[in-house]
Amino acid sequence: MAFSHAAFSSLRHLAVALAWLLLAAAPLAATARDFDLQGHRGARAVLPENSLPGFAYTLGVGVTTIETDIAITRDGVLVLSHDPALNADITRGPDGSFLTGRGPLISKLTAAELAAYDVGRIRPGSDYARTFAQQQPVDGTRIPRLADLFALARKAGNEQVRFAIETKLTPTAPNDTMPPEEFARRLVAAIREAGLEQRSSILSFDWRTLQLVQKEAPGIPTVYLSIQQRSMDNIGAGQPGGSEWTAGFQLKDHGSVPRMIKAAGGHTWSSFWRDLTPEAVKEAQALGLKVLAWTVNDAPTMARMFDMGVNGIVTDRPELLRAQMQQRGMPLPRATPVRP
Repeated sequence: MAFSHAAFSSLRHLAVALAWLLLAAAPLAATARDFDLQGHRGARAVLPENSLPGFAYTLGVGVTTIETDIAITRDGVLVLSHDPALNADITRGPDGSFLTGRGPLISKLTAAELAAYDVGRIRPGSDYARTFAQQQPVDGTRIPRLADLFALARKAGNEQVRFAIETKLTPTAPNDTMPPEEFARRLVAAIREAGLEQRSSILSFDWRTLQLVQKEAPGIPTVYLSIQQRSMDNIGAGQPGGSEWTAGFQLKDHGSVPRMIKAAGGHTWSSFWRDLTPEAVKEAQALGLKVLAWTVNDAPTMARMFDMGVNGIVTDRPELLRAQMQQRGMPLPRATPVRP
């Protein structure tokens, strides 16, 4: 991987120092499970998303769960990418230039072809760059395999960290990926092969994959993602025909998103944080669901979510969330620094 040893050492020392500082003041709860501290795409605000350097940083900070996303290559390799197609804002080709327009679909590339692309730097001047201006580039970063993430956690000696793995497919673009049934089966098989059924959960906005997971791997918790915003709405409250994302479970039939998820057999409701209310959180928990808020990157909003009583927060800034937990005297998960 083409980045300087000095740059990596600096990042590693920062993560190690932060981890030990937080651990020294934390309650003695090395395997804390009271609150789910999830690192979103690793630690996207700090290092390239869904990258081994980012995941290593997250393990060094200490999280309960690493959240990531799955795409599947043409030759059937499970890789970690938020987008079914290569994102031009973070992807450079073999010539070192950023891609223009939408990049190629991962489902149309072999794993070897995918390895030619560099995802270690944000395109200057992009909205992504403005949102994550503090992200440190790591040139030479490649899209890792799911197996690489599992191996990194083993290398760190972390036998407690969980993996929240999102199936990235959509009913509105069925040709971008393999069908949901096959997609879910391949992910379940990979988790089983790694012996990580007890430490993994599968999440999706496209609830069809979650229905299949519940039938074929009932030991793996399913996390039902929801968002009801102008930018995206997978619940479709105002749509006459309902939503095509929710596997036939419609809001008009159940009256609330938590009741939809309960009827669908879900384990956890993961909601965009702006859609959450104290009443909705209480309703979901009364139905036996855990509640996660995503994606929360500032201290005031984290405080609001804590006060609502959510069971966990998904964040691009796990070090900030951990510090907020420490201030409240909450148990902290174990930090396990590792070099990718």
